Amino acid sequence: MLFRVITLFDEKKNKIPATVVHGATIEIIWTSIPALILLTVAVPSFALLYSMDEVIDPIITLKVIGSQWYWSYEYSDNLEFSDEPLIFDSYMVQEDDLAIGQFRVLEVDNRVVVPTNSHIRVLITASDVLHSWAIPSLGIKLDACPGRLNQTSMFIKREGVFYGQCSEICGVNHGFMPIVVEAVSLEDYLIWLKNKINFDFNV
Repeated sequence: MLFRVITLFDEKKNKIPATVVHGATIEIIWTSIPALILLTVAVPSFALLYSMDEVIDPIITLKVIGSQWYWSYEYSDNLEFSDEPLIFDSYMVQEDDLAIGQFRVLEVDNRVVVPTNSHIRVLITASDVLHSWAIPSLGIKLDACPGRLNQTSMFIKREGVFYGQCSEICGVNHGFMPIVVEAVSLEDYLIWLKNKINFDFNV
């Protein structure tokens, strides 16, 4: 750079000093080429971002409502078993009530049960303050905002139990809002759903 300045602004070659050196061609090139690259990346990205919000033919729509300091869930795709949607609350299991093998501050009294190898739509909102429904092992983190409905989807390929927690500071008991999703086979899910509906409506 120093060598270029010395040669370009040599007093012998430039008797009258110029304050600005113009290079219209190079300026057009270094402006237009990055702009074209950005457009090439942006156009397919917009279509991809739009398609990410669409859930193709979900087998289940799970509605999640965050409250201080518990989660409420609603399964509304069970009309063949009941005329009413399945709705239940999920609270953290207190330390004194934990069974052997259960995790402290992570276990709940009502787990979310979903089938494997199925497209699942998740709709989430909040009833009071901001919450966040986060399950790191499933790659899900979705904000629950009062007055706003957010959507995501999940497709779990293997059976298992997946733990998460509220990830938005929501008050004094923010650290005691665990989430447990249990993925089972479709046959076991239908059995669970039928038993859960019969139990809830018979109590």
